[in-house]
Amino acid sequence: MFQQPLLDANEPASSTLQLPVAMSTGADAIDWLYYFIYWFSVVFTVGITAATLYFVWKYRRRKGVSAAPTQENTALELSWTVPPVLLIVWMFHVSYSAYIRNAVAADNALEIRVRGARWNWSYQYPDGTPESGDALYLPVNKPVKMVMSSSDVLHDYFVPAFRLKKDVVPGMYSQLAFTPNRLGEAQVFCAEYCGAGAGPTAGGHFSMLSKIKIVTEAEYEAHLKKIKDIPAELKDKENGTALWGEQLYKGKGCTTCHSVDGSAATGPTFKGVWGRTETLTTGEQVKVDENYVRESILRPQAKIVKTFENGNMPPFVFTEKQVDAIIAYLKTTK
Repeated sequence: MFQQPLLDANEPASSTLQLPVAMSTGADAIDWLYYFIYWFSVVFTVGITAATLYFVWKYRRRKGVSAAPTQENTALELSWTVPPVLLIVWMFHVSYSAYIRNAVAADNALEIRVRGARWNWSYQYPDGTPESGDALYLPVNKPVKMVMSSSDVLHDYFVPAFRLKKDVVPGMYSQLAFTPNRLGEAQVFCAEYCGAGAGPTAGGHFSMLSKIKIVTEAEYEAHLKKIKDIPAELKDKENGTALWGEQLYKGKGCTTCHSVDGSAATGPTFKGVWGRTETLTTGEQVKVDENYVRESILRPQAKIVKTFENGNMPPFVFTEKQVDAIIAYLKTTK
């Protein structure tokens, strides 16, 4: 999977045999170090193996020949001790330099908030505009600083095209710094090992997929403007807000757990949900209104409907207008 060019169809394939397309300025240093270690290992593995086979053959046991006791050889011992130590020190220096470049952000970096939750990512742009975990838009050649946190368990933000991977730990912030230098899409994974889930809808670290779309500055600004307001094609329609809410319902994956036809699913059905009285796991009864829906979207574990205790809805990041649109749509699901 990682060897495929995770870009648009018109982008060229990766220039490396073992690594995906490099899409950040720091990737070249990582690639160089990787291939140095790789070919260094190949050369010495072949050399040591060949020397071992040669010595096995040359000094094989023969009749009438007694093995002479070995003698101490200071020069030989220094030759296989000092150069490797110097090589390791040099490799540490090169590796640490590459690490620092991906850990310290430039002063003018675009700061993106990243939040991990079982089982999705969510983003927030510098002006506070939220973005779902489906895709994050970033302008090309603009330094980026990611400030990451987890709302529940340990996650691991992994972007092969940027050669970056960082643990996202509950109770603390992690940071990544990079400068995307190529237009296209970079796939995001959660690299935390986990046995959770038994299928594509069960959830688990494996299902925390996202994309980073590297676009031009103009496309970046246009995207921010677009997600802040109702789509242009719906503005003039009488029920445009509800239609936008339906788009969000389908586009954000709500269909996975909430049906609109009354069929059973992981979460309560949205058919006739507006004004319905729900019984919570605490025994309390609540009426589905604006406040309840808003809280359920932003803080889904605050009030859990009885018999749906095993559901694991992550907190979503929406603008107030998007929440209003979803509310308007739920009012139409009779």
